[in-house]
Amino acid sequence: MSLPNPLIDQFLLEGCMRCPKGATPECKVHRWTDILEFLRQLLLETELQEERKWGMPTYTLDGKNVVILGVFNQSCVLSFLKGGLLEDPYQLLERPGPNSQVGRFIRFTQLTQAEEIEGKIKEYLLQAIEVERSGKKASAKPTLPVLPEELYQKFAEHSGLEAAFFSLTPGRQRGYVIHFSEAKQSATRLNRIEKYLPKIFAGKGMMD
Repeated sequence: MSLPNPLIDQFLLEGCMRCPKGATPECKVHRWTDILEFLRQLLLETELQEERKWGMPTYTLDGKNVVILGVFNQSCVLSFLKGGLLEDPYQLLERPGPNSQVGRFIRFTQLTQAEEIEGKIKEYLLQAIEVERSGKKASAKPTLPVLPEELYQKFAEHSGLEAAFFSLTPGRQRGYVIHFSEAKQSATRLNRIEKYLPKIFAGKGMMD
């Protein structure tokens, strides 16, 4: 079992604080508090370490990001960063978009949904840990350099981003990936991705 992180207690009270609705009753985190708390307890029963990255509850193994708890307007999700490498015997894993390569999530809209599949969720969490421990890498499309981990994290945070990115022409995808990956620091890579989110969602390349 891992220890609870006070920063996640703060997240559950205030939200991610990345928009003006943070720390207000309108914050979308408050729509899903009961589900998030339930999933958090399941995660804390594993060996994953609870951290807060990009404002979100993130669960790591030896410093590598494995699972993120994500919130959207219409649902909350248990997002597996290497979900495409997991077996899916219960057909619970969803692709964030039709062209998703690696990221997968389980979507929830009611606490009873999570409670009814508690045992299955635990199986997926154990799988995710073993995949990370094995060192397996997700393969990128042949036309692209390896996507930076920060881009997968943004796929998990922003609904529709992965589909929008892979709807771009291969040349535009490649231009973004090279630009993002050239930054040596993770924070810089994240800033670059955030800067170009509007263009990606608009189906445009960096120079458009």
